[in-house]
Amino acid sequence: MGVDVVLYRAVGAGSGRHRVVPAEVLPDPDDVLLDLVRRVRGAGRTPLLDRMDPVGELVVPAAQVPQLLAEVRCLAEVARSTPEMTHVRLLDRLVRRCRQERAMEIRFEGD
Repeated sequence: MGVDVVLYRAVGAGSGRHRVVPAEVLPDPDDVLLDLVRRVRGAGRTPLLDRMDPVGELVVPAAQVPQLLAEVRCLAEVARSTPEMTHVRLLDRLVRRCRQERAMEIRFEGD
């Protein structure tokens, strides 16, 4: 029951409307992300990630990516194992991709 991170791309649907389609997924079948967020939650350094819900969805638009990048660094500080460090590195890569392409958003999708 992990929280998958999904990078979505907005695509035009005509008349100024758009829909979002998944561009890349970082699955979390072993609850690695959940465990990391639990370690940093409530310390005041990760207000976006503190809102992550293991059974819901948290949408982070491209405009909030700089804040999310800072929060991912907090996760890196508490990562202990190789799987945790790898997960943080992959998450960081997704967040940076979102920052580069403004028509994207990141969603943290719980089970």
